[in-house]
Amino acid sequence: MSQPDAITEALKPYAARGEFAGAATLVWRDGKVVHAGAFGWRDKEADAPVERDTLFRIASISKPITSLAAMTLLEEGRFALSDPIARWAPEFADMRVQRTPASQMDDTVPAERQITFDDLLTHRAGLNYGETFEGDLKATYERATGGHIDSPVSPDDWIAGLASLPLIAQPGAGFTYGHATDLLGMLIARMEGSSLGEVLQKRVFGPLGMKDTGFSVPADKRGRRAAMYGFDANGALMQRASVPGAFLAERPDGMAYQSGGQGLWSTIDDLLAFGRVFVGGGGGVDGVRIVSEDTLNLMTTNRLTPAQRAEARLLGMPVFEAHGFGLGLAVVMDPDKASPLRCQGGMGTVGWPGAYGGWWQADPTDGSVMIFLAHNSFELEQLAMGVGLGVYGAIMDFHHMARAT
Repeated sequence: MSQPDAITEALKPYAARGEFAGAATLVWRDGKVVHAGAFGWRDKEADAPVERDTLFRIASISKPITSLAAMTLLEEGRFALSDPIARWAPEFADMRVQRTPASQMDDTVPAERQITFDDLLTHRAGLNYGETFEGDLKATYERATGGHIDSPVSPDDWIAGLASLPLIAQPGAGFTYGHATDLLGMLIARMEGSSLGEVLQKRVFGPLGMKDTGFSVPADKRGRRAAMYGFDANGALMQRASVPGAFLAERPDGMAYQSGGQGLWSTIDDLLAFGRVFVGGGGGVDGVRIVSEDTLNLMTTNRLTPAQRAEARLLGMPVFEAHGFGLGLAVVMDPDKASPLRCQGGMGTVGWPGAYGGWWQADPTDGSVMIFLAHNSFELEQLAMGVGLGVYGAIMDFHHMARAT
């Protein structure tokens, strides 16, 4: 059996045990695909297996894609990293900040300075997600922004609603993970006078030939969509048509809100085209240049201070012990200690995973791109009980074997 087949065979038991439904995987190195595999089910009830062209919700892998589009406008001089975002969103001119993380809406202090584009791209804007709050502030967030992926709130109303809420920290103070990339996407759409989807198509998807990536799936491609799977109260795998607070069973036609932070669908081959930008010095498929090498270097260089790296947390756990964060993605700074679940490779390896089991990385030191896409949804309470963790074990195994191909 060849090594690429061995990767798939090693991962199949995860799906067979019901730890998640299935996944598509790909490794690109030395200018060619050295592994492409698929296992498990995209829709078990329909007896439909995962295949190479299966479409997945990529969740937060959307963030580096939106950030790359923003870098193309930065390169054109449409904005500077130090520019206040209020230039394009005057709604954010006079922000308030919670006095403490536990404070409510009436316990705030003035922001010490305005939010900049650098703050958005590095998640230092003081923005977060509404579910991190309790009580009235959580409900206010939900009314202002709607669901993370499918929201009935129009972009202009979403911007105004978010601006009416207090920040969780002073702009620039530290890494606070949340709606920063959603806001960034809406601002570059304002700059272009079009929808975010049109901006991404013009600046990223079209040039790179990413023909299957977008905020919705056309009718003629819906048979290729992977169903979302989660877990019932007993930890057994079950299909989920929707996830409350995230996405609907079907995105309504004409929904204006497009989430640059977590809203995209994609395939392993489309994400390969994207990942190749980071091992091609800003160029991609067939020599198409998305950004200059200098701009790419800016994007892939850590911008967090040592204290900000040390203090950053996601789900209560350290994020950047061996990584930094550039403009929209994580960057390996200590190859010996870097966790594969963020990205692991030589110095400067980049990546950023998605909440539903999507993962990718690009390593410029060996010219490799690796991609793992799954549909695995869980509740935080389930995660605390060990339910839903299987996909992360599979990513670790995939990474280990992919490095050896």
